[in-house]
Amino acid sequence: MMMDNGVITNNYEYGDGYMEQEEEWEREGLLDPAWEKQQKKTFTAWCNSHLRKAGTGIENIEDDFRNGLKLMLLLEVISGETLPKPDRGKMRFHKIANVNKALDFIASKGVKLVSIGAEEIVDGNLKMTLGMIWTIILRFAIQDISVEEMTAKEGLLLWCQRKTAPYKNVNVQNFHLSFKDGLAFCALIHRHRPDLIDYSKLSKDNPLENLNTAFDVAEKYLDIPRMLDPDDLQNTAMPDERAVMTYVSSYYHCFSGAQKAETAANRICKVLKVNQENERLMEEYERLASDLLDWIRRTMPWLNSRQTDNSLAGCQKKLEDYRTYRRKHKPPRVEQKAKLETNFNTLQTKLRLSNRPAYMPTEGKMVSDIAQAWKGLEIAEKAFEEWLLSEMMRLERLEYLAQKFKHKADIHEDWTRGKEEMLQSQDFRQCKLYDIKALKKKHEAFESDLAAHQDRVEQIAAIAQELNTLEYHEVGAVNARCQRICGQWDRLGALTQRRRLALDDAERVLEQIDLLHLEFAKRAAPFNNWLDGTREDLVDMFIVHTIEEISGLMDAHARFKATLGEADKEYQAIVNLVHQVESIVKQHQIPGGLENPYTTLTAHELNRKWSDVRQLVPQRDGTLAAELRKQQNNENLRRQFAEKANAVGPWIERQMDAVTAIGMGLQGSLEDQLHRLKEYEAGVYAYKPHIEELERIHQAVQEGMIFENRYSQYTMETLRVGWEQLLTSINRTINEVENQILTRDSKGITQEQLTEFRASFNHFDKNRTGRLAPEELKSCLVSLGYSIGKDRQGELDFQRILAVVDPNNTGYVSFDAFLDFMTRESTDTDTAEQVIDSFRILAGDKPYITADELRRELPPDQAEYCVARMPPYRGPNAPPHALDYMAFSTALYGETDL
Repeated sequence: MMMDNGVITNNYEYGDGYMEQEEEWEREGLLDPAWEKQQKKTFTAWCNSHLRKAGTGIENIEDDFRNGLKLMLLLEVISGETLPKPDRGKMRFHKIANVNKALDFIASKGVKLVSIGAEEIVDGNLKMTLGMIWTIILRFAIQDISVEEMTAKEGLLLWCQRKTAPYKNVNVQNFHLSFKDGLAFCALIHRHRPDLIDYSKLSKDNPLENLNTAFDVAEKYLDIPRMLDPDDLQNTAMPDERAVMTYVSSYYHCFSGAQKAETAANRICKVLKVNQENERLMEEYERLASDLLDWIRRTMPWLNSRQTDNSLAGCQKKLEDYRTYRRKHKPPRVEQKAKLETNFNTLQTKLRLSNRPAYMPTEGKMVSDIAQAWKGLEIAEKAFEEWLLSEMMRLERLEYLAQKFKHKADIHEDWTRGKEEMLQSQDFRQCKLYDIKALKKKHEAFESDLAAHQDRVEQIAAIAQELNTLEYHEVGAVNARCQRICGQWDRLGALTQRRRLALDDAERVLEQIDLLHLEFAKRAAPFNNWLDGTREDLVDMFIVHTIEEISGLMDAHARFKATLGEADKEYQAIVNLVHQVESIVKQHQIPGGLENPYTTLTAHELNRKWSDVRQLVPQRDGTLAAELRKQQNNENLRRQFAEKANAVGPWIERQMDAVTAIGMGLQGSLEDQLHRLKEYEAGVYAYKPHIEELERIHQAVQEGMIFENRYSQYTMETLRVGWEQLLTSINRTINEVENQILTRDSKGITQEQLTEFRASFNHFDKNRTGRLAPEELKSCLVSLGYSIGKDRQGELDFQRILAVVDPNNTGYVSFDAFLDFMTRESTDTDTAEQVIDSFRILAGDKPYITADELRRELPPDQAEYCVARMPPYRGPNAPPHALDYMAFSTALYGETDL
């Protein structure tokens, strides 16, 4: 006992003598006579709170325990044990024997009774009786109170301080003055049952009202009887500490059960929250997977379509649509695919960490199914683009051939115009011999001209045949025109033969030779054909794709220009023949002598065509020069693309190698690896302008109809695939490292353990594939201290480990599975048994639980979650609508099915 600022303090261990304390306080003048009255009321009420369970009670504490019967009954009720059979006699020695049995039972519980004997209790000694009851209260009501390994009194005081700390005007320092105004009692009730008291309306100035409120509420709603009198507390300078402790201990025991229920509810809430989050992630994965697969299914028919209108413009529109698809429609789906894989890995990690079974998506929506569909999409894209480019080349050649066909057909039809009428003419019937011979020579010249045009007709037919082979969209019109030309050509041949026979018959009658006209006709006709062919060649269209090809055309054109001098001499010679004819006709006044009977060609026509040739030559020079500049520009585009691609390609490969090295855990701690990966991710996104610039150059290359590049091994398609693979690899590796950090932090393993796991795994992963074969795994486990024997038992143990880390029997073990196994071996997790124990507390040790109990103990959303998923309880004596929490708990951890 000690005096602290005028306040009596005592540990009240039940080994202390009650009478010695009373006598010492009385000698020191500290004993208040009102304490005995307060103790009597409080102890009587405390005893009755337990005796009523046996259907009895006491009215006078010093008289009703004298025969020892109710004392023994009280001890049986509060201890739950059976005392020796009491003596039923009414003699004094019977009473003393009963009281001794009670005192012996108290002593058997480790209580040292000092100065308390059976005779004093039987004689009705109030002080001794109160001391005995206080000893019982200490042993059975206060001793079990334990807070941070303090003594019972200190623990009870600390409990009060913690529970009332947030409340205004409450400062619990002891068990007398601190409870005098009643606010401390009200605060304890409000802290655990805020629905029973409106603490904000209480005032420190109304102590009696506060005390009565607390005592009434405790008696009505908490089944705690009134053990204290508000008037006694107010009228006493310092209330009795033992009385207050006794009453406060009833509060502690009342609310301790609620504390256990709250703890159990929190555990269940935690488990259900994890389960709800996992279900949300599963639903999100199913939604994203369905959306992505539906998009791929909608896109594939378009990519597999090979229908076209057979026009160059239509094909170019298809190519532009494909570029729009690659720029706008596909990139969001690439991100969606990466997000899908990230969510799947995160979900599996959370399931492993929460000791749940692995998530198996709906059939057809596995990550491997999505990867296979994505690969099919990429193959279809490549085939579609290759088909488009080849189709454009085909259509471009078709357009060229169609124009060439039209050009040659126009020239041929222009030449044949009027030829049938001429061959059918009977003009020679009225001519003289000179005229007949002229007509014959003219006909011979025509035959020569006709033979010269045979090559053009064959070219027209060959072009038409190629247009048919390449399925030109207007092939019908081409065939019709070609057939007309060929038919006309056959008729011209037949008419020519018939006219020659007719002229031969007339020649025997009329022979006259005009050598000059004949010479003119013979030389003018081939020269005219040469002029026609030259004009045709000079305006002929061409398609080239390289500088070498255009250089070949320019060289041929240069060689042609070198022959113009000889052609000019021939032209001058032919013109000179005409001049000779004119001179002779003028000299000899020959009627109709200027008319050349051997040919329809005139010097004027030859002059016109020769002038055309002289004008077309410089135009051809300009056309070839323009094409040369175009090819030089195309060559520059090839070099620009190659220069950029040869820089971007190796850069992507280096980044892939660096990300792979980080993913193998070869560079520092997980945080360092995550930091490095974030830096690489930022660097990759910062490098994106180079890819976009390369796309712009590539678009210019395609618009320039450039189909090959000898300066680079990289194509835009390979670079796109490499870029997408790099982004996917970074995101996947970041996700793996974050999951490893989550595993490490949530399971409490150290960085050193994680580093040791990674180093051992990498040491036996000789090929750097990120996985181990069974024998490599065995060596790795042995290096980490596992004892795996070489006998049959050791092999069975190892096969059990393989069943855990490789449940699908793939023949290899990934690092995530290895880390998950090592983590489970190193840390503890929640189990189904723990959750079942928590539900059992909420159910009050019943094998079932009701919906009302769940709604009372759990938050609304989680309570309804349990009610919706918990199966009915089928056991005996179960009330209607009882729920089976054991089956529900095992299903949470995959041990059974809901």
